[in-house]
Amino acid sequence: MESIPQGIPSEAELQPIRPHHKRTLGNILLRTLFIIIGAIIVSVALELFLVPNQITDGGITGISVMSSHLSDWALGIFLFVFNLPFLIIGYKQIGKTFAMSTLLGITVMAIGTTLLHPVEAFVDDTLLAFVFGGILLGLGTGLVIRFGGSLDGTEIVAILISRKSAFSVGEIIMVFNFFILLCAGFVFNWESALFSLLAYYIAFKTIDIVVDGLNESKSVWIISDQIDDIGDAIQSRLGRGVTYLSGEGGFSGDPKKVIFCVITRLEEAKLKEIVNYYDDSAFMAVGNIHDVKGGRFKKKAIH
Repeated sequence: MESIPQGIPSEAELQPIRPHHKRTLGNILLRTLFIIIGAIIVSVALELFLVPNQITDGGITGISVMSSHLSDWALGIFLFVFNLPFLIIGYKQIGKTFAMSTLLGITVMAIGTTLLHPVEAFVDDTLLAFVFGGILLGLGTGLVIRFGGSLDGTEIVAILISRKSAFSVGEIIMVFNFFILLCAGFVFNWESALFSLLAYYIAFKTIDIVVDGLNESKSVWIISDQIDDIGDAIQSRLGRGVTYLSGEGGFSGDPKKVIFCVITRLEEAKLKEIVNYYDDSAFMAVGNIHDVKGGRFKKKAIH
């Protein structure tokens, strides 16, 4: 094989280098604004709802709440100090942008809880405290996550452990938080621990709504002998585009035509009605999608 003379660049070296995509100033300011807003909301949830009623959160925040209760030191001190080692790990292992966004969120949260600590609790009813505190906690945390940051070092540890184990990030966080909330029973009382568990669940569900959005998308696969009629109906009655795929039956070996489309959860019932109308024996698989980008997902106008 003929070699390339030294000093002459190879064909691969002559290919243009794609420049690294840089975020615009507007994107950076938007990210910063929503991370600050999210951290402030979490501060309100902690100091005006949860902590005064001896309700805690999971993760490093939960450890910080219990440490503050036992020592009478400001909660903000523990939030910042306990999260700092994980920020350093996150900077080295996950990325600069994520680490800086997390540092901003945790700093604002630490300052916010310190400033709000002298303020009287918004409610002194435990039931109202864990419900509205959990909602605000999830709302604020969800905003920070959606814009590329985090408010708890537990997530960083979970990401790193998941890379070298068979456990998912969610499973690792769940186990860690189970022990944190168990400790809350000894630090406060078991009633507080149970209310903390409920508040954590509400916050967890609220985070899903904020991060994924109310209009959760769903992917749909349909196999039917009436595939053309079903596809036309989806496009005309739902205003959604469809993609036809070619398949083959695993047992029969017969050629099959498959529809793939993406809808919102509010359109799922209507889609099933359409499929059942044309072929009540059709095979249909529906799955959740966390994000949709590109293509022609935008809904067409229906006249």
